[in-house]
Amino acid sequence: MEEFKSCKKAMETCISSRTFAIAHLYKEEKAMDMHIHDCYELYYSISGGKQFLIDNKFYSIASGDLFIINQYESHYLAQVDKMVHERIVISIHPDYVKKLSTEKTNLDDCFSNHGPSFQHRLSLNKEHQKRFLYFVNKITNASGYAHDVIEQSAFMELLVLINTLLKSEDCMEECSKDLIASKYNHQVDDILNYINLNIASPITIEQLAARFYLSESYICRIFKSATGTTINKYITARRISIAKSLLNDGLSVTDAYERSGFSDYSNFFKAFTKAVGISPKKYAQCSNLL
Repeated sequence: MEEFKSCKKAMETCISSRTFAIAHLYKEEKAMDMHIHDCYELYYSISGGKQFLIDNKFYSIASGDLFIINQYESHYLAQVDKMVHERIVISIHPDYVKKLSTEKTNLDDCFSNHGPSFQHRLSLNKEHQKRFLYFVNKITNASGYAHDVIEQSAFMELLVLINTLLKSEDCMEECSKDLIASKYNHQVDDILNYINLNIASPITIEQLAARFYLSESYICRIFKSATGTTINKYITARRISIAKSLLNDGLSVTDAYERSGFSDYSNFFKAFTKAVGISPKKYAQCSNLL
C-alpha cells in the first residue's frame, strides 16, 4: 500500500476506496481550524507535540501517543513545539471496519463506543509502539502476490491490538491520568463544559462573558490561548458534529438543524456544506443508503 506524504491525499483515497489509507508526515501542513472528517482517524505521534483538543477534552501529546477519533468528533491540533513534527495518520472508512467485524469480534468498538468518559489517547509503551509500527510497516511494504490479503490481515491485527488495549483496566487507569483538562486554565475548562451542556441553545460571547463574570475581550483571549481556536469556531464545529450524528441516525435535516443549536438555517447550510463538503440533505441521503 502506498504511504502518503499528505494527510489530505490519504483522506481522499480512504473515501474513494472506502477502505483505509496511511500518511507518514514530517512537515506541518496548512493549519486547520476545529474540524471533523467523514473517516475515522488514528493519529500516532512519533516526535510528540503540544496538545489536542477533541470535542471538549484537552490532551497533551508525547512520543508514542495514539489518538482515536471517530467521524463525529470535532478536533484541533494546537501548534507543535518542534519544527519537525513526525506522525502517522491512518484514515479509515467506517463501513470498512464494520465489514471486517464479526458477530463475536466488533473491531469497530474502539471508534463507535465513545461515551462521555471515553479517553481518546492511548499512551503506548515501548512494546506496543513496536507492534503498532510493525503492523504499519507490514501494510505499507506489502507488494506482489496477495499484497491485498497481507494489508487487510495486518490492518485487522492492528485494530485487535487497539481494541484490546482499550479494554485493559490498566490502560484505562493510565489514560485517565493523562487527561490534562484540569491542568489548563480552569476558567476555559468551565467554559467548554458550559458550551457543551448548552450547545442546542443560543450561545453568544456576550452571554458567556456575563455567565463567567469576565470581559468579552478577556474570555476570547484566554479561550484562544488555551484551545488554539476561537469560541465561535469551536461552537460551530461542535454543532456540525452533532448535526452529522443526528443525520446519520436518520433524523430529518430540519430536526438535525434545530437540535444541533443553529438558530438560522442559512448559516447551518453554509457551515455544514463548507465543513463536510456536501449539503445536509445530500449527506442525509448518502447516510440512508448505507
